[in-house]
Amino acid sequence: MSDAPADPALRAAYRLCRRRTKTQDPAEYALIQLVPAPLRPALHALWAAANALDDLGDDRTAPAAERAVRVEAWITALHRELPTGTSPDPIRHALVDTAARWRLDLSELHGAMTQVRDDTEGRRFSDWAQWRTWGRDNLLPWFSQARSVFDRAGVPVGLRLDTRDAYEEFLDGVRLTDILTDLSADLAEGDLLLPEEALGRHPGAADDLVHRRWSPAVAALVGELTGLARRWVRQETLTRGMHPGPATVLHTMTALLGAQLDAVDAAGPALLRRRPRPSLRARARILAPARTRAALAWSLTPLSLPPSRPPGAPQPVPAPVRPAAAPAFRRPPAHPSGERPPAIPAAHLPTHVAVIMDGNGRWAQQRGLPRHEGHRAGARAVREVVHGALEMGLRHLTLYTFSTENWSRDREEVDAILGLLRDEVADNPFRDLDVHMRWHGRAGRLPTDLADLLQLRERTTRGRTGLTLTMCIDYGGRDEITRTAAALARRARAGQLDPDRITDEDFARHLPHPDMPDVDLLWRTGNEQRTSNFLPWHSAYAELHFTPGLWPDTDRRDLWQAVTAYTGRQRRLGAESPNPLPL
Repeated sequence: MSDAPADPALRAAYRLCRRRTKTQDPAEYALIQLVPAPLRPALHALWAAANALDDLGDDRTAPAAERAVRVEAWITALHRELPTGTSPDPIRHALVDTAARWRLDLSELHGAMTQVRDDTEGRRFSDWAQWRTWGRDNLLPWFSQARSVFDRAGVPVGLRLDTRDAYEEFLDGVRLTDILTDLSADLAEGDLLLPEEALGRHPGAADDLVHRRWSPAVAALVGELTGLARRWVRQETLTRGMHPGPATVLHTMTALLGAQLDAVDAAGPALLRRRPRPSLRARARILAPARTRAALAWSLTPLSLPPSRPPGAPQPVPAPVRPAAAPAFRRPPAHPSGERPPAIPAAHLPTHVAVIMDGNGRWAQQRGLPRHEGHRAGARAVREVVHGALEMGLRHLTLYTFSTENWSRDREEVDAILGLLRDEVADNPFRDLDVHMRWHGRAGRLPTDLADLLQLRERTTRGRTGLTLTMCIDYGGRDEITRTAAALARRARAGQLDPDRITDEDFARHLPHPDMPDVDLLWRTGNEQRTSNFLPWHSAYAELHFTPGLWPDTDRRDLWQAVTAYTGRQRRLGAESPNPLPL
């Protein structure tokens, strides 16, 4: 903080968070010591809160149901206390003060917090994909809050990682290192937080671990997993172009994780009995030069620090953490004409509708307006079509928002499109609707704040089960297929996949969004009849629907007409006899 808080209780709360972080996460504490002193209390508060919640969920002196109730009560209390800026619980007191001072939106933590509640029943993972989703849902929101503290402090290049894939894989390495480090404690509680896919490669290892027997199978499994964790945490692109202060923290974090994995490797059978720790000498070799580099980096960096806040001042965050109970979503507004969607049985609706929203620029030019005004009008059409999809009961709607080829347009138009996207995502027009928002595309070329907003919306709406709205931004179909082929090649090179036995299902599992269903209906506006590099893998058997109207003139009734036309098609899918879809 810029200065010590005036409230003695608040000072004591921050001191407690500092002690808890130092005791429970000495490596994390050492990393926090590498950042400027005014930022440390906020980071201590975040880490202490995450640990306090985990402790409630892991307290095996209480049955699972009681632990779940305690976690939910903690989350509900935080929701109630955020507007007041204070709490009788010292760790929550520090957290709500941190959120107020640094203008943090703690709604992003809702999913991670409720995951702790759900974990009280135990976790099992069939494959690495399930395991990654679980780990990322837990870690990403907390790391995002730490990144926001740096952003608020005015660091020129905050914790911006070159690509989302590298960032998330790095956190996979953090999670796997933690699991290997805590293996003895987890096994003592009956938890084995490794996917069956990994365990199955070493027959007998799962049973040996459950009975805490060190065997050749367990040794081989641990060796493979430490190697995998090392590969994941060594992300060379993590600090490329980053401010040297945060870059030093991440370099040091990578080195400390490597030392921790060395300790896991060296532990042998003792790994099943106690938590391995790197030697003090190994830690000193990493931390001593890091402190010098960090001090130099931060000495050259002016920081923007929040002003002091009077005790009990209200929390200014507009979207506090929701209570753990399921939210109540409102219905989309009715169409001004009062028209309702056609009564099509759910079984006859397409599962996935994908839309190429063409004609924004032409719409503007026909009216003598700048092209960016067409994109603004197109954004209004997006809201209208999403409302129509919800009314109709569609499950998946994917919109071609900005392609990899769109970068070649006039710079002014590109900037206007990206600015409009930023405004729309920040405005969050579907916040009260049962819409799970997703982003499909590459992250490296998008502005940092836009990429962060897109990831925030994806994480905070992940639990919604109505319409999945996927926005394809900096997306190209050939690029998607190339990236998937590269992922398969890496698996084959690692000996995890036989190149001669790769199937369609293998390819689909390695797509950036492997859970995205095939497109049933591909609709393009603007009187053009081509698919323009949009979802080529998913659209292999899609029904195509082309309409002459320009996208800004589109409303939900056009979507309803497109779906109605789809239901009249005969979908053969390569079969000899037609498969009509009667109304």
